[in-house]
Amino acid sequence: MSATPASEVNPAPEVLRAPLVVEFPFTRSLGPVQSAFLTGLRERTVLGVRTTGGRVLVPPVEYDPETAEEIRDLVEVGAAGTVTTWAWNPEPRRGQPLATPFAWVLVRLDGTDTPLLHALDAPGPDAVRTGMRVRVRWAAERAGAITDIACFEPYEDHDEGDPAPAAPGTEERIATGPRSHSGEFEDPVAGIVAPARLDYTYTPGRAQARFIDALAERRTTGERCPSCRKVYVPPRGACPTCGIATSEQVEVGPRGTVTTFCIVNIKAKNLDIEVPYVYAHIALDGAGLALHGRIGGIPYDQVRMGLRVEPVWTEGGRHPDHYRPSGEPDADYDTYKELL
Repeated sequence: MSATPASEVNPAPEVLRAPLVVEFPFTRSLGPVQSAFLTGLRERTVLGVRTTGGRVLVPPVEYDPETAEEIRDLVEVGAAGTVTTWAWNPEPRRGQPLATPFAWVLVRLDGTDTPLLHALDAPGPDAVRTGMRVRVRWAAERAGAITDIACFEPYEDHDEGDPAPAAPGTEERIATGPRSHSGEFEDPVAGIVAPARLDYTYTPGRAQARFIDALAERRTTGERCPSCRKVYVPPRGACPTCGIATSEQVEVGPRGTVTTFCIVNIKAKNLDIEVPYVYAHIALDGAGLALHGRIGGIPYDQVRMGLRVEPVWTEGGRHPDHYRPSGEPDADYDTYKELL
């Protein structure tokens, strides 16, 4: 007599995974020190800042890290330097300085007391060593950003303490070391737009996997806490208030109530929705907290707290595209005031 393996009786559920990308442009203005530094890079000049104690910092900062005193004494430093430490990157990722394998290096430029992090173009890890001499390789097109330094490149057979040949046009700068610089360039860089992007693979876990599976059937489910009886939508696998695992499945909605909302006036990249539009917290009937959803089918200035809404599904959609008014009377405030 043979026994059937438990794995065949209760096969493990499929593990859901999905690639996700979070991406947005980060816009910041620059003060006088950072403006001078980035404008200098555009002009093939590396600027640092001298502290009251005489140390030269690159990249420059606006306040002395030891005394917190404001510092504005800009100095021009060398375009060559010494590798203080490094790590090999065999598989460059999207947006990194080089598309081929390279070394991340900390380089102490000539005339500075702090190292600058950047990429070193080298044929392999055996060609990189602490103490080796390197120099800046300038980008062909420069706009006032750290990427104006395309990367560093090595000097052959010149380690720390040995004389190093200068890159064309930088002989005087490398030889003389730091020197005072006003930082007054024409058309200084006043601000930058830095793209921020995070690529990752998301695994929802068992509770949210059940939630996603139900959405595929156009149902919305939550899980009830056995102690406080609150129904969490989407489910979290455990009640964050009571610390108890949740397993009881509860179908909620499909209709719900707008508890609060905001009007969006800025168009998001790659989002084909005309502004202004409304994004709201919606408490589905039977749920213990509100979830997010876009409101459609009604002018944005007519959306209000207490508005009763229902989901709108699109062909092939895995979740409601948006919520629209259900035609019911508005909900009384007392029925959703605890879900704001």
